[in-house]
Amino acid sequence: MYVDESGDSGLVNSPTEYFVLSGLVVHETRWRDFLNALIALRRKLRARHQLPIRTEIHSAHFINKKPVNLPRNTRLATLRVTLDELAKLDYVSITNVVTRKAGKDQAYDVFLRAWQTLFQRFENTLTNGNFPGGFRNDYGMVITDATAGKKLSQLVRKMAIINYIPNDARFGGGSRNLPITRVIEDPYGKDSAHTLPVQMADVAAYFLHQRYKPCAFIRKHGAEQYFDRLNPILNPWATRHGPAGIVEL
Repeated sequence: MYVDESGDSGLVNSPTEYFVLSGLVVHETRWRDFLNALIALRRKLRARHQLPIRTEIHSAHFINKKPVNLPRNTRLATLRVTLDELAKLDYVSITNVVTRKAGKDQAYDVFLRAWQTLFQRFENTLTNGNFPGGFRNDYGMVITDATAGKKLSQLVRKMAIINYIPNDARFGGGSRNLPITRVIEDPYGKDSAHTLPVQMADVAAYFLHQRYKPCAFIRKHGAEQYFDRLNPILNPWATRHGPAGIVEL
């Protein structure tokens, strides 16, 4: 699972109202197919929009900072093509967590709660073999953009020992300790500039954030619903409430 985030995780004086995580999952048996598809995508973006192959796709920076000498509309078009090409890959799956910070108690740890939720959904879907090409009781690794590695490692190690899950209120409530067993190793951080799958997770997270709180440029160009282009590959097992593939906290 390749993961990236969008938004700030702070509660006090934060510039964003939401904190978003997107986890893009591919089975190891299709990893080479996935990488080849992303290389083909970069070649298409170069041919169609003159985007240099080695330019990192970091969506917020890409839209707002002009990292390449292309018009802003063209940069948005490259991200739209990226979403559409991703949606064609029926062997990948995306799970998303959205935290709305308004109304949260000051003791609420946005960062840890969001990541804990994503790890739990990853564990659940692995255990039940519900990822494309997966098998029941598969195992999985988590690869991130190299941010907050120590905090994530501590969280995964804790969840492997203590992981209380609330029981269904219809059956008496309470909770059970269900340590995660399917996530192997600590989360592995990589520089997103050199990792195409993490860049794809970045695009998903950015447009998910824009779905909830679009900036003026995104609204002007009617791109606040671009995330919905990913509907074919969203993880429908992530939640029984709300949009498919999106867990709202």
